[in-house]
Amino acid sequence: MSRGDDATLAAGLPDTDDGFLQPFLRKAEAEPERVFCRAGAGVLSFGDLERKSAALAGWLQGQGVVPGDRVALMLRNSGTALALMLAIARAGAVWVPVNTQAVGDNLAYTLTHAEPRVVVAEADLLPVIGTCGAELRGTTVVGADVAAAVQDAPAADWSEPALPDADAPFAIMYSSGTTGRPKGVIVSHRMLRLSGEAAAIVSAAVEGDVLYIWEPLFHIGGAQMIVLPLIRDVTLVLAERFSASRFWSDATACGATHVHFLGGILQILLKQPPGPLDKSHPVRIAWGGGCPIDVWRAFEERFGVEVRECYGMTECSSFTTANVNGIVGSVGTPLPWFDVAIVDAAGRPAAVSERGEIVVRERLAGALTRGYFKDADATGKALRGGAFHTGDLGSWDASGNMYFHGRMTDSMRVRGENVTGAEVEEIVRQHPAVEDCVAIGVAADVGEQEIKLFVLPKADMVVAPAELSAWLASRLARYQRPRYIAMVEQFERTPSQRIMKHKLSKRTDDVWDASQ
Repeated sequence: MSRGDDATLAAGLPDTDDGFLQPFLRKAEAEPERVFCRAGAGVLSFGDLERKSAALAGWLQGQGVVPGDRVALMLRNSGTALALMLAIARAGAVWVPVNTQAVGDNLAYTLTHAEPRVVVAEADLLPVIGTCGAELRGTTVVGADVAAAVQDAPAADWSEPALPDADAPFAIMYSSGTTGRPKGVIVSHRMLRLSGEAAAIVSAAVEGDVLYIWEPLFHIGGAQMIVLPLIRDVTLVLAERFSASRFWSDATACGATHVHFLGGILQILLKQPPGPLDKSHPVRIAWGGGCPIDVWRAFEERFGVEVRECYGMTECSSFTTANVNGIVGSVGTPLPWFDVAIVDAAGRPAAVSERGEIVVRERLAGALTRGYFKDADATGKALRGGAFHTGDLGSWDASGNMYFHGRMTDSMRVRGENVTGAEVEEIVRQHPAVEDCVAIGVAADVGEQEIKLFVLPKADMVVAPAELSAWLASRLARYQRPRYIAMVEQFERTPSQRIMKHKLSKRTDDVWDASQ
């Protein structure tokens, strides 16, 4: 079964031939005093950003950057980071966002693989870059303080290149590496524009709304937000980072009407102690991806907000589907610029309720990535037959709503049955003493796999593995029950708060074993 032409979304195909830079420059000229965003105690208007980005673009040219060169930014959320992103686009260069938590081999791999002409990093991260082992011959590495000084100086004479084509690369966004070595997704100007168009649909943002952004700009979830003020009269508020304890007070202080979620954000917020701001904040909508069924209504009822869910990945302009009808648990229907199919192992369309791989095709040329930077093998595996094979599991209901069931690599073969980590985790999280959990497949004594469950208990609570196993016995089929249970004090997470599964131990000789 596939969906696309009969999608329930009413919006048509947007005109994205001007990418995102042209709309920014037009609006900066027409409404220079309009507020683009607030960052810390500062306010940035369109005119401010136009001037700062022009100064920085000229500076990049002075550093030898020419159209097509890569410029890496290892920066926390700030007005300077935002101005640099726009400056890179204006210089015709390609932005390489770098995770500010990256260290050692992973950081060295990204910087060496991307071969940037210039790297701009926070001052305290310069030693991290210097000792990571990256090969940076011919690369200029400077601190953010240098860029901050440049952006506030009068713009030097510079030769602004022709505006980039909509399908020219704007960014190489390296995956967060939850399953292994990151790949550099080539993101065009059109793709970033489409991600903003989709964010407008999913968030239902209207004139005057204020969108609180905790997610790093170096992640697609943060980067896509720079498009919204260009296509809607809304204001962004940049937080330096996510803080569960300050989340509602920060959102209230800035007058936020919308908050974004990914990964385990909603679960983390639900685990916070009840407080006076639970329903006295101005937020109307929480929108994003990854809201478990058991969390959806609980979050809406406690905090008095509407949850709006979607599904997507960087390779597909960030968003593929949007839930605009409020069906709990569904990630919605395809966006107008995509056709989406769910296929079985033989590539045949899956029946209603049957799980299969989510495969995405363009209805608007340029909506899908053209591949991974310097990785022909990964590109060939993902882009086949004119479609992007996501590696994700999904299913349709009879009304054409899609449901997401996790990564295919999260699927485990246990006693002749296929089990996904998501279906186990959904049940485990319902235990009153469990804050979070993750399930992975480990080698069985004989053939196939067993399930190993990692559990993070709630603060000041104890979860005994044997008691948890007994509790699960009446809630999971025998083949879904974890054989091994490990208690953890914390999970290592990506910036979007996804648990890094590939770093979890697959040892089975040092944890509780249900068979003993």
